[in-house]
Amino acid sequence: MAISILRPSISLPQHFLNSMNPQKFSSISVITKKHSFLHCVASDSAPSPSRQEMSLSVGMYLIPHPNKVEKGGEDAFFVSSDNGEVIVVADGVSGWAEKNVDPALFSRELVANVSSLVGNVEVNDDPRILIKGAHAATSSIGSATVIVSVFKNGILKIASVGDCGLRVIRKGQMIFSTFPLEHYFDCPYQLSSEAVTQTYLDAIVSTVNLQVGDTIIMGSDGLFDNIFDQEIVSVVTTNDDVSNTAKALADLARNHSVDTKFDSPFSLEARARGFDVPWWKKVFGMKLTGGKLDDITVIVGKVKNT
Repeated sequence: MAISILRPSISLPQHFLNSMNPQKFSSISVITKKHSFLHCVASDSAPSPSRQEMSLSVGMYLIPHPNKVEKGGEDAFFVSSDNGEVIVVADGVSGWAEKNVDPALFSRELVANVSSLVGNVEVNDDPRILIKGAHAATSSIGSATVIVSVFKNGILKIASVGDCGLRVIRKGQMIFSTFPLEHYFDCPYQLSSEAVTQTYLDAIVSTVNLQVGDTIIMGSDGLFDNIFDQEIVSVVTTNDDVSNTAKALADLARNHSVDTKFDSPFSLEARARGFDVPWWKKVFGMKLTGGKLDDITVIVGKVKNT
């Protein structure tokens, strides 16, 4: 049986995000603001008193791949309206375009299905169960990488399939980082419509105890392929507002992605995996450099007392 494992790109749902240009989204504080190009679906369950002890202020920013601006890119994300309790980022796999399939469709539906499960008692605040239910309900053809976080009672639970990522920064130090799961270089694990696919059982699951003042950075690989962790820390420590932080990170990633001389995390990893310029260029001291053009989705959450 042939197994289709495709290289990823990125995707967003139009009912969640539809951008013609780099877009800034309003900071979310207590209740997510509904925006003309961002729709956040609220949980049906009322927040308990314990849930109100800590919450997230959330800022978002998207810069689509330059060739995908007209359709707003192919990343999808969702932030629940109950103080950012549930956040999901999905990245559609671009290889499906070669089969005349819009890579955005799968990730958009996957994220929409996650949003519909928020507050479901069977989920029990388990991000892996959210992935399970959303994947099972997704009927679109395609595949996507995905990361889901659930924040409740000071505890952040994370489940990730593929190379979307999450960082936690505390007092100027990065205290937690997810890592990508890949079949081989630039081909991450992915949820798919194919019969043979990764599932929620393949997700990396993590738990982090958060404190007031901690900052969460979530994003697609378009962010983490183009920005080093120390750059993320620097941007976070020099920006107090979550929306400004999200924009600054997205702009920096975008600038690196088009800089052919920048030695990015992506180019460093490529050389480490054996991808480089021809030998005769090495004779002249040349090497593979440059960022990676991609959709760039950034979500920044700062922990606060409610």
